[in-house]
Amino acid sequence: MPASAFPTSTAANLRAALSLLLALRRQGLRRLVLCPGSRSAPLAVAAGMLERHGLQLLTGVDERSAAFLALGLGRVDGMPAAVVTTSGTAVANLLPAAVEADSGSVPLLLLTADRPVRLKGCGANQTVNQEQFLAASCRACLHGDGRGLAAMDQQAIGVLADRAWAAALETPVGPVHLNLPFEEPLHAGAAELVELAAELAMVAGAGAARAEEAPKPVRERAREPLAKAEAPGPGGQSQAQADLLGDLDPDRAGVVVAGPWRGTAAELERFAAALLRWQRRTGWPVLADGLSGLRGWPGLELVAAYDLLLAEPPGQLAPPQLLRLGPMPASRRLQQWIAAASGPQLLISEAEPRNLDATGSATVRRGEGLAAWLERIWPWLAGDEASAAPAPGAKALAGHWRRAEGLAQAALDRDLNLHLDHTENTAGAGGESKPPAAEPALARALSRLLPAGLPLMLASSSPVRDWESFADPAAPQRRVHGFRGASGIDGTLSIAAGLALAEGELVLLTGDLALLHDANGWLWRRQLDTAGCRLTVVLVDNGGGGIFEQLPIRPQAEQAMDFERLFAMPQTVDHGALAAAHGVPVRALASLAELGAALSWAAEHPMALIELRTDRRADALLRQRLRATVARQLASRPMTRELR
Repeated sequence: MPASAFPTSTAANLRAALSLLLALRRQGLRRLVLCPGSRSAPLAVAAGMLERHGLQLLTGVDERSAAFLALGLGRVDGMPAAVVTTSGTAVANLLPAAVEADSGSVPLLLLTADRPVRLKGCGANQTVNQEQFLAASCRACLHGDGRGLAAMDQQAIGVLADRAWAAALETPVGPVHLNLPFEEPLHAGAAELVELAAELAMVAGAGAARAEEAPKPVRERAREPLAKAEAPGPGGQSQAQADLLGDLDPDRAGVVVAGPWRGTAAELERFAAALLRWQRRTGWPVLADGLSGLRGWPGLELVAAYDLLLAEPPGQLAPPQLLRLGPMPASRRLQQWIAAASGPQLLISEAEPRNLDATGSATVRRGEGLAAWLERIWPWLAGDEASAAPAPGAKALAGHWRRAEGLAQAALDRDLNLHLDHTENTAGAGGESKPPAAEPALARALSRLLPAGLPLMLASSSPVRDWESFADPAAPQRRVHGFRGASGIDGTLSIAAGLALAEGELVLLTGDLALLHDANGWLWRRQLDTAGCRLTVVLVDNGGGGIFEQLPIRPQAEQAMDFERLFAMPQTVDHGALAAAHGVPVRALASLAELGAALSWAAEHPMALIELRTDRRADALLRQRLRATVARQLASRPMTRELR
């Protein structure tokens, strides 16, 4: 192998690693997730030293799980957490989280140790082209000096750290890969550690204080400078106002569709206040996705049962115009309804300049965010505030949606309460034991039982869809997290652990395959305990991939295809035993009547599992019956125009 072009020392490597992490701390880095390795030893020791000066250090043995934990940490407050790994395939394990962070706009720093460039392309052990692994999903891929990080002076290292931090927080926020070669020797001795710790104590205090005092970043908005709205011309609107409104007429009927929320809680408050202002002025109903964070928001008039109502939508619900906010909701029926709408559609995204118009039906797209947009048009829109009010046609359309929502929720209360009232297993026609609960009924019960403000995460596939359609809209408002960027089941438990560490407490609703897919996430229990945080996992165990029962896959003639083996893939894993092996207490429910007590029990533990067994095939049929019931209700009670 070629000789080193820049001989170094263990002390020089450690000083370089400390310089990098101190520079990131000055920018605002507060949390770092460390995975084991030898090549990454300088970064590991530097992180351990900085833990004494305020850095929150978390350690995990699985790089894939660690990256998802950091993803959950960064989602809550919009500040990137860092992940440190060694070289080789460890870096490849970061890709699933990088894909979700990219698609879902979550800031994330991926710091990977590497061999120096002299060892590339010559068969050296654990030396791969890792600098290219994450390129397709990262906002930036930055590199230390190919001779080794210690070959860079302190100023150059600081510039590298500043570039990485800035790239993670530029609009749209996302993951950044910082690949850092280290030349041997890597492992400092005791004398060097003592000496460097003393040096660090002299410089780290001020940097740590700045990191803790640094304000949380307000995401840049891709918008033009604010300006007052022009006075309307003879035709009513100025050209600038028409451009801002995107052909929407606030004095005619319309509908708002609010997609999943990807910002911070503070940003959501500003967004919701602007939406409430718009609704009071226009009277437009708001179809709010289950991940929007808007359900239960005081003052907002929302529609939650749209997925059921749009199975066979009556003509009175057709939208003359649409204001669409953020990413596309999960509901396929809502997506089809949006695509079929013939009127103007204005799509406004929040700090997201990329195209979010999956239906291709938006007539105008804007990226400055709802609050900024409304601020620009409000002087013209409000006019005389005392007289500005929704138009009669808008009131009529809102009345139709209000009545349809009421009919749907009454039907759900009636049909799902039958499942909520069951207190024990019942026997089927053949004497076999039937599952104690239905998944739609679980979503409704959980929404009612969770205390106001307790954050919730919904796993992809069935849980997020059941919450969207069957959660009680009268339940209190809470932050609802979901990761619909790439909509995978990767890292479900680890993301939830990261959210719990950042929020303080969290409930995760997940299916069995998603939970099993990230079984190493149970290893975060000890760190949750140390941090005084709580994560309750509510497991829907339906013996495989329940989402496939809701798709037109299973043939009527079952011998034509082995549906269970090819799609559902049930696993013979005892989830309770697996959790218990990691020191996590478990409670299996006999019925939904026990859910409230189980949630109270789980809140006493840093990590707890609540198991509920369901029948995915029966629940798929139940969802179909519920939709048919709502459609019959709408058809049998034609909506009048009493609010016109």
